[in-house]
Amino acid sequence: MSRTTISEHGEAPVPEDGAGDGAAGRAGKGGLARASGAVALVVAAGSAALLSVGAFLGLYVRPTSDDWCALWKARDMGVPGITEDFYLTQNGRVTNAFLTGLVYSDGMRGPKLLPAFLVVALGAALFFLARAALRALRLRAEPPAVLLVAAVALVEALVFFAGTRTYQVLLWAPATISHTLPGVIGLWAVLGAVLAVRARRPWARSAAVATAALTGLACGMLSEPFSIVAGLFAAAVGIVCLPRLGRTRDRYVSTWCAAACLGLAGGLVLLYTSPGARWRRAQHPREPMSFAELGETFHDWWRVWQTIGGQWAYAGALAVGVLLGLALARSGPSGDRAPAGDAGEERPRRTPWVAALLPLPLLALASLGVTYGLRSGYGVEGWTFGRTWTNFLLPLLLLLCAYGTWGGYRLGRLLLAAERPSARAAALVAAGAVAVGSTTALVRPVYALTTSTVVRSVAWDRQDSRIRTEAAAGARNVAYRPLLIGGLSEPLFASSYERDWAARCAATYYGVSRIHRPADARRP
Repeated sequence: MSRTTISEHGEAPVPEDGAGDGAAGRAGKGGLARASGAVALVVAAGSAALLSVGAFLGLYVRPTSDDWCALWKARDMGVPGITEDFYLTQNGRVTNAFLTGLVYSDGMRGPKLLPAFLVVALGAALFFLARAALRALRLRAEPPAVLLVAAVALVEALVFFAGTRTYQVLLWAPATISHTLPGVIGLWAVLGAVLAVRARRPWARSAAVATAALTGLACGMLSEPFSIVAGLFAAAVGIVCLPRLGRTRDRYVSTWCAAACLGLAGGLVLLYTSPGARWRRAQHPREPMSFAELGETFHDWWRVWQTIGGQWAYAGALAVGVLLGLALARSGPSGDRAPAGDAGEERPRRTPWVAALLPLPLLALASLGVTYGLRSGYGVEGWTFGRTWTNFLLPLLLLLCAYGTWGGYRLGRLLLAAERPSARAAALVAAGAVAVGSTTALVRPVYALTTSTVVRSVAWDRQDSRIRTEAAAGARNVAYRPLLIGGLSEPLFASSYERDWAARCAATYYGVSRIHRPADARRP
């Protein structure tokens, strides 16, 4: 006799995995499970290999652009000195300066290890948050771990390698500190809030709220683009989760979000009113807002999303979510009530369509704010600074994966109820092909990144050895050949030496008075 599961809410019976069509059905569904596991293994192994290469490439990172200034300031001023310098004379980003001082406190060792740290920290945060989300669904059984690892690894690989500025997003410490690290910090803060709920202790929730405020304050002085994105999402979640709207039973989520928003606002105020920020605004005065300027901002914003939409590999996040959802459909919802204090207790009613689709306009608004900030700070070419896109690309990819999981789950339950194994196989093949294709598409940018980084490191080490030898012999003016990488500025890029901050920082780093181009070098 076929076994069925009926939920406590009186939903229509849905056959359990392997039930409803006899031995042939069990064999077919078992084959589908093995096939999905094999596809997930390919995606997980391929993405993990790409991430391993990216982490290992950190060992071949050499100074360029802002590295030159950070190196000598961290060496000569120390962490307190570089923090004060940023606050008083640079940009007011106190947290950014503090982390920069720590990373460069031992020369280039920190920047070389930072990529590996980012890969591990982001992957771990995504994995633990995904596990917490799956437990909140109250399934009878969790999906195979390989599917979860595949989803996490592919999303992470897309964050690092699918954009227009791969080197800057992963390997260039000034950009990763400003635009990659904040997202990692934010995810771990959310994970801390979830763990506080599961701890079932009042003090844990109070500690999580206090930590959210402090983390927000630090992030507000770390990255303005991240503050815009995180602030919008935190404010929206806090409003949706107000108890009076019936989605939660207490004020914990709203209080946590309010604390995070207050912290972010406080950090931005401290940054904006700093002497360094005032000096920077004086160098690039903003034009008064007009309809023409607003129209140009929207045009830049549209070009950003055209560029993102042109990278089809991002569809892999949606596809791997569908794979995960199809696997979840075989487990189905549990008829048992969630234990008191569990994450499921925070959702007494189903989330409406409005709340489910709310992240999309929030993401559009957040990216528009980031684009406006880029145009205000860097001019008409500001929108091309792809390293800043990471602040909203990470939530975009997480949303794609979440929507894919939801769609795969609903489709899988529907096909299970209709006993259509062939249709489930077709869905699995389609999603698997896109996920594997997305992973494969990242091989080329990783190969190009590897080649350019390693080749430059060899040339840089040779030149560095020569310059140090000449400086030790008493030379005060040494030749430096610019070694371009990642679309970044190199010393001797400006039209005059007085305006060439990178050249002056490189000269200070080597302890010489001036650097110049070799006689046989052409201007790029």
